Amino acid sequence: MPITLLLVSCASFLNEMKDKKNRLGNTGITVSGLCFGTLTMTPMQKNLTVKEGAALLVCAYEEGITFADTAQYYENYAYLKEALRTIPRDRYVIATKSYAWDKETARQALDEALFALDTDYIDIFLLHEQESEHTLRGHAEALAYFCTMRKKGYIRATGLSTHRLAGVKAALSHEDIQIIHPIVNKEGIGIPDGTMAEMETLLLQAKAQQKGIYAMKPLGGGHLIADYNESMRFALSRPYVDAVAVGMQSEDEVRCNAALARGERNLQLEEKLKKKTRKLHVAEYCIGCGACEKRCRQGGIRVINGRAVPNDHCILCGYCAKACPEFCIKVI
Repeated sequence: MPITLLLVSCASFLNEMKDKKNRLGNTGITVSGLCFGTLTMTPMQKNLTVKEGAALLVCAYEEGITFADTAQYYENYAYLKEALRTIPRDRYVIATKSYAWDKETARQALDEALFALDTDYIDIFLLHEQESEHTLRGHAEALAYFCTMRKKGYIRATGLSTHRLAGVKAALSHEDIQIIHPIVNKEGIGIPDGTMAEMETLLLQAKAQQKGIYAMKPLGGGHLIADYNESMRFALSRPYVDAVAVGMQSEDEVRCNAALARGERNLQLEEKLKKKTRKLHVAEYCIGCGACEKRCRQGGIRVINGRAVPNDHCILCGYCAKACPEFCIKVI
């Protein structure tokens, strides 16, 4: 029998993963070290059926992943609703996000989430993709509504998600931003206004303020899959990170990620997943700026009719993703 589970050679990393309390700041919400990022299972990417997606969430729960991230924009609440037929609601943490900007759109977003998930409360409600103090100011009325609903018990914690340093800076000056959902990966892929080192400086400040932090994009939108082990270890071991959200599209990916989060490695699954056929995916919000085409030395992506389109010359090197100002180029 081949040995499929191997202890990570770095003992300090192993101990940190096993001893981590995973409390999101001072919110009182305790989560698993891994968060299931649900965007990748939707029609926007893998297009799993509701039954298939729910089964994957249940598989993850059985592997100890008790935290899921979704969004109004993803239109995938049905996956979670179905999974909650098996998963006890009081043992599961759900974070969702909305682009709501005023009281009415915020009310609609919360009502939609409560109804579609068939739940009495949402654990974490975030303002989606806040870019700076200016965008946060423009969404102030929505944030105020979510805070009111938090005091009434319909929401347990409020916060924002952001790809930008400026978004994290804005969060530092707002006490109602209890939780930050930022990009954290070893190459800083997807951060348009600075470096990973600069992001870390800000997140350490947020941690000192006792804000909860759960990271996104540890694999840089799939562009760091070739360096999977080191990339995941980087995100999981950051001292300011309470949890790491990662997209998963199969039970193999769930079990591989769950093993690593436990301080183990499933080498057999890692090798199997390395051989998985993948492709470049351009999200619908591409603005056709051409930065990816200029960066690509292989001629593997071209702007056609106002949108970037990959072709057979693509070698999945990831350079185009680093150039994309909207971070809309992923490997799936």
